[in-house]
Amino acid sequence: MEEQELSPLGAPKPAHKPDIGEVLVEVYAVLEQRKRDMPEDSYTAKLLLGHQDRLLKKIGEEATEVVMAAKNGDPDELRYEVADLIYHLLVVMVRDGMTLDDLAGELADRRRR
Repeated sequence: MEEQELSPLGAPKPAHKPDIGEVLVEVYAVLEQRKRDMPEDSYTAKLLLGHQDRLLKKIGEEATEVVMAAKNGDPDELRYEVADLIYHLLVVMVRDGMTLDDLAGELADRRRR
């Protein structure tokens, strides 16, 4: 049996290329579920329920980590940190009631300008 290739950070590399739209929809749905259910042991629920400043500070930290990963020139580290930043941005979106359709509309409008 062939071993699954791991990134330098220990995460398995996907065997196929997932569709970004499908993945964003799935992650967003999980975040909405966490907002509804607020499980006690959920990191996401703690971010959603906690003080807004804590979540916004986390986004600043994640953005800095993206900058450092890009500067280091390590594509695996960059992918990992960009994913962390996008996850936390999605948490803000769910917390504030912004949908993926809202985001898609804004991006489409910018592309047409």
